[in-house]
Amino acid sequence: MKLYWIKAQAPLRALALIKHLGVEAELIQIDPVTGGLHTPEYKALNPNKKAPTMVDGDITLFESAAIMAHICINAGSDMWPTENLDEQVEVLRWLSWNEGHWVGAVGPYYVEKIVKKTFNMGPPDTAVLEKAEKNFIKYAKVLDAHLEGRDFAAAGRLTIADFSLASMARYWKEADMPLAGFPNITRWLDGLMEIPAWKDPWPAS
Repeated sequence: MKLYWIKAQAPLRALALIKHLGVEAELIQIDPVTGGLHTPEYKALNPNKKAPTMVDGDITLFESAAIMAHICINAGSDMWPTENLDEQVEVLRWLSWNEGHWVGAVGPYYVEKIVKKTFNMGPPDTAVLEKAEKNFIKYAKVLDAHLEGRDFAAAGRLTIADFSLASMARYWKEADMPLAGFPNITRWLDGLMEIPAWKDPWPAS
């Protein structure tokens, strides 16, 4: 198995899972600054010119949720449920909610405060962040209410839904996300940081 990655939140999910499950994989870092995502060879694997991309034998996958599900199936891990289909649907619900709502809520903070700094793209746009706050609060209320009395997002245990939902929100302090009033979310994020592979997902350089 090969996983092509850059130092960003979507590849982070798959890298953390690989480390957490002890999966053997060739981890290939792509340099987006020098155009590594745009080479003909890479575009043949991922026409979206994004990361992560996984190649496992004859299977090539992009999109982190699909990659994580594949990894779990091969590793026999119930972080992507295959035996209990009700649990699988519950995990799928939160994967879908993440892409449909939460990414749009946390994304502006992540981009303006983390991505721009990482790639020397200039200062944060305060107008973008001011505009983003209402949407952030709207969906933070949903997630915070769901996490009341729960340590994990779905199935009563750690699943790939947690890794997806937390991949940008983990930077909430550095990105100044307005999460101070959402104790269930911050408790959940702190709990995930107790997982060694989640705390330090990046391959040794």
